[in-house]
Amino acid sequence: MLLSNLFLTPGAKLPLYTFSKGNAGYALNSFAEKQPCSPFLDALFKAWEERKTRGLFHHDITNCPMEILQGEFGFITTLIEGRDQKKRPTEFKIDQVLQPFNNEKFNFTKVAEKEVIFLFEQGKTSGTGYFECSSTTDGCYSPNAILINVSPICYGHVLLIPHLLDCLPQRIDHDSFYLAVCVAKEAGSRYFRVGYNSLGGFATINHLHFQAYYLEAEFPVEKAETKEIHTLESKVKISELTSYPIRGLVFEGEASLDDLCAVVSLSTVLLQKENTPFNVLISESGKRIFLLLQCYAKKLALGQVRQELVETQINPAVWELSGHLVLKRRKDYEEATEMTISNFLAEAALSENQFQEVKKHILSSVVQRICKS
Repeated sequence: MLLSNLFLTPGAKLPLYTFSKGNAGYALNSFAEKQPCSPFLDALFKAWEERKTRGLFHHDITNCPMEILQGEFGFITTLIEGRDQKKRPTEFKIDQVLQPFNNEKFNFTKVAEKEVIFLFEQGKTSGTGYFECSSTTDGCYSPNAILINVSPICYGHVLLIPHLLDCLPQRIDHDSFYLAVCVAKEAGSRYFRVGYNSLGGFATINHLHFQAYYLEAEFPVEKAETKEIHTLESKVKISELTSYPIRGLVFEGEASLDDLCAVVSLSTVLLQKENTPFNVLISESGKRIFLLLQCYAKKLALGQVRQELVETQINPAVWELSGHLVLKRRKDYEEATEMTISNFLAEAALSENQFQEVKKHILSSVVQRICKS
């Protein structure tokens, strides 16, 4: 159902970025090398900076202190005091991964035109392009929109809303996940990651969206050790994280973008049906994808989290599980060590038995489904 909103009215014109379908992307430099800025990031950064100049953000993220902690993992901490009071509140149950869309609650049809960076659509030709002004007059058109995150935790923090006017709940399918991977592909930078939080995995708005931002540092989860557990005929390699506080699976390999997205989206659909919270990190321009599993919200609801951790008010969403933690109290920021962060993440992690059960279910279901298709 299409709903009218503040900016997609008949005659409205907004910037448009078009992308091409397929595997072609940018060659990635190592983390030690400077990456050239892609046309996508160039357009995004300019628009994001313009919104910053207009004072549209709740805080100036460039003035918030950040530190890479000493230790094996190199956890990254950022201090944003009072962010929990400024960001939009959670307005749904935290114990159900799938919930219907509710137009009475805040959703992205209610944002203003000034929060839109640009629309993001597949082009009619094989190339990509940025158009300063594009018509949105077609009444059947429900665009993919990239918006600013008004409560950013890092430079260039944006939201991707697939088919914004369709009012989809926070629920991954193949098409929406493919779109998110295309954003990472077009960015063409190791430093620009795309993330997803399920309901129960600290998504705060039940309107389908992904997040992304730019941070010139290697995430701890990206350099964590992995162990290969299966390679599909499509050349998608599935590994599991080892020696990292959060348990999860890693998908990568020489597969096509479509094949890689098919395997990951099948895995997330299974988790959604099983009411298992999860978070996804799309890394290396869509070539490497982390599926991270957690149970922190459930333990929090049951009163099973230690009080000192509750008081930090840290929400372990995709960025936190990946090793970039937003701290809301100066005390926590100044006292943060690898051990305190590791202990916090371990509190959010599934037990080994729980993880093995989920892993077994995902592998058997995905392998069976892929072999049939």
